[in-house]
Amino acid sequence: MKINREESKGKGKFFIEENGKQVALMTYKKSGADKIVIDHTEVDESLQGEGIGKDLVEAVVKFARQNNFQIVPVCPFAKKVIDETPVFQDVLSA
Repeated sequence: MKINREESKGKGKFFIEENGKQVALMTYKKSGADKIVIDHTEVDESLQGEGIGKDLVEAVVKFARQNNFQIVPVCPFAKKVIDETPVFQDVLSA
């Protein structure tokens, strides 16, 4: 599944569409010049348990690395995934 990203006016989202319907979503907002705050993650019931949420977190981590951002995971799901995945912690904001 392809993960897309859209951003406008300091707010953005990573999402997956299937047959024109958004089936997974992770939203964020920029904070200052070098931080992004992940504030929500949602995966359609039909896809839960398939690792789609973790794929979204991985996409945000990759985006953060490419743009020298630090991540502030306010969303409990994103925080848990980052905390439990040592290779993601380099972008975790102190």
